[in-house]
Amino acid sequence: MNTDFIKGVVVPIITVIDKDEKIDEAGMRAQVDYVINGGMHGILAFGSNGEFYQIEEDEMERGLKIMVDQAAGRVPVYFGIGAINTKKCVRLAKMAVANGASCVSVLQPMFLKPTADELYLHFKTIAEAIPETPVLIYNNPGRVGYGITADMIDRLAHTVPNIVGMKDTSGDITLTEECVRRCRDVGFKVFGGKDTLLYASLCVGAVGGVCTAGNFMPELIGDVYEKFVAGDIKGSLEAQFKLNPVRLSMDGASFPVAAKDMANLRGQNVGDPYLPNLPTAEGPVLDKIRKAMETAGLL
Repeated sequence: MNTDFIKGVVVPIITVIDKDEKIDEAGMRAQVDYVINGGMHGILAFGSNGEFYQIEEDEMERGLKIMVDQAAGRVPVYFGIGAINTKKCVRLAKMAVANGASCVSVLQPMFLKPTADELYLHFKTIAEAIPETPVLIYNNPGRVGYGITADMIDRLAHTVPNIVGMKDTSGDITLTEECVRRCRDVGFKVFGGKDTLLYASLCVGAVGGVCTAGNFMPELIGDVYEKFVAGDIKGSLEAQFKLNPVRLSMDGASFPVAAKDMANLRGQNVGDPYLPNLPTAEGPVLDKIRKAMETAGLL
């Protein structure tokens, strides 16, 4: 199984919608081009910042077809799965592969608190349903209420052949490092999941990051990665320092609207978030975002 493409900065792409909350095909195609032309190395359809939890299955399929068609092989398209029910996850995984996804990313089930054996079976069942397709585990404890341990990643990496990597959004660099250390013997690929920790993740062996920033400042997040892999370690760190104030300014907005706020401030016209979220109103939060972007030379 080829996993050479699993590296670089992958963008959990914004889902561009119209006033009826249907995917805006022209806007979606433009956003795909924006991130590819910005130097990003992959697109993750329906990640957390893609508002996957808002979107019906038929609309996901339509959106994936649009993204795969527009990417046209220039970069791989990953497909994010965040359903609670294992059967639904299997159905989505098969749909994604049938429509051209190069890789599938699976979030641990939210709302539930599964045992280790239950969680292992969940991931294993999904992966075995698409045995010829690489699968990534997506660890996001801040959103689901519990984390995936290094023991679980070790077990999955060494017993399920097509579970070949993970995205770690825990913010725990020791965990990221342990997953790299314990699974490097099978070529397991670890992505950092926090934009502010891309440099740190690369330092402990990550192959890249899944970074929201690629939606609206690909030149900054790309600089962190490109300088690092070129051996300019000091330059990579300075690029990280330039990016961080912009990324941290997003924290004042309600999740996940700041990514669309920032893209719109840069003139990308990506529309509004799905209800009940609203664009960030004029005031201190948006002022802080705008000022951080101006300081970084983005506006």
